[in-house]
Amino acid sequence: MRKGLPPNDMGVDIDPSLFTLDLSVAGSMESRYVKPYYVPELREEYLKYENAEALAAALQITPGSRHYVIVDGSFYFGDFIEALFVSKDYGTPELIVATLSLNENNVDSLANLLDGGYAQKLTLVVSAYFYGHERSNLVEYMYEELDKGDRFQLVVAGTHCKLCLFETDTGLKIVMHGSANLRSSSNMEQLMIEENADLYAFNKDFLDGIKSRYATIDHSIRRMRGKQLWQAVAKDDAAEAEDAEG
Repeated sequence: MRKGLPPNDMGVDIDPSLFTLDLSVAGSMESRYVKPYYVPELREEYLKYENAEALAAALQITPGSRHYVIVDGSFYFGDFIEALFVSKDYGTPELIVATLSLNENNVDSLANLLDGGYAQKLTLVVSAYFYGHERSNLVEYMYEELDKGDRFQLVVAGTHCKLCLFETDTGLKIVMHGSANLRSSSNMEQLMIEENADLYAFNKDFLDGIKSRYATIDHSIRRMRGKQLWQAVAKDDAAEAEDAEG
């Protein structure tokens, strides 16, 4: 084995001259093309599960852990998210979920996390395809059940991503990604669950950028209630009357 690199799971000697081993030199590089940083192989745990609650109970998520799971067609990713929070008693400032599609049960499950205090805020990113088909049905239900106390944001964009990320109140930064939407597709799916601060930061920055442009809820308007709303209406009426007199 070549000196300077830790063992890897691939059984292959890696030439250290091809990689940058000292991360401290990153800021001093001026070349257009730079050597990639060497990332040691993370040992994964491979699992097969049919039941969302059983998987949530069995997972031991620790700093740097990674679990790769194959699930069958009866597995609901949305159910798993709720089961994970409940079984581990997680709390998070913001739960961010991106999915191509979802169903009414998924909405109820996300509402449970908000109402139960597990998530202080929820950002849900759905595809424009889903919104186009459900804007008069499930989208209305989502607004009714989730848009409470300015804690929910629905984002609609041309995306096919399936992601779930959150930071726990104990400091774990968890990212889940794979082929599964929140609802079951009646097909086998793959799912990766990992504690990874860099991956969390990358995906959060990416999804925050989408949210800043494609959010569908203007919280500054939704917060206007009672006397504040009446004052705004009265002000508009007074301005119109003044214009008419002039």
